[in-house]
Amino acid sequence: MPAAAPDVLRILGLDPGSRLTGYGIIDVRGVRSSYVDSGCIRTPDGEFAARLCAIHAGLSEIIAHWQPQEMAIEQVFLHHNPTSALKLGHARGVALLAAAQAGLPITEYMPAVIKQAVVGTGRGTKEQVQHMVTALLKLPRKPQADAADALAVALCHGARLLTRSRLAEAGGGR
Repeated sequence: MPAAAPDVLRILGLDPGSRLTGYGIIDVRGVRSSYVDSGCIRTPDGEFAARLCAIHAGLSEIIAHWQPQEMAIEQVFLHHNPTSALKLGHARGVALLAAAQAGLPITEYMPAVIKQAVVGTGRGTKEQVQHMVTALLKLPRKPQADAADALAVALCHGARLLTRSRLAEAGGGR
């Protein structure tokens, strides 16, 4: 199993969806973040319960293989369609369950906070997120939009942890 080096924090970022769940894994060492893996868990057509099972199984497999130490996930935002919002909530719940079963600490971020951390504005577009993720992680090509969003979640979490660590050091650990 490809575990991170002892002085490295491995973060799994998730952009949940009921049809496509993006994931992104980065290693963070100090101020440097490096790409590990990313992609999408694609669910089969058919019954909604089967799609939820596919998300859980896929995410459980990713966690077992890459052994992240923490997970960050995009928080639910309001949808115009209540049915879509409920389905997204179910997909998030299954993702949270898989992470909790693996004992991962979980942190949630609002989409605007993620975009602010990666793009510099809370109203960044998907294309801007893809561009910045590609640049920050020095990727040879842009990842798929859902994978880029998940990598952005992981990058946001890494930046927040670094900021908290620096604040603790500046305050004498108080």
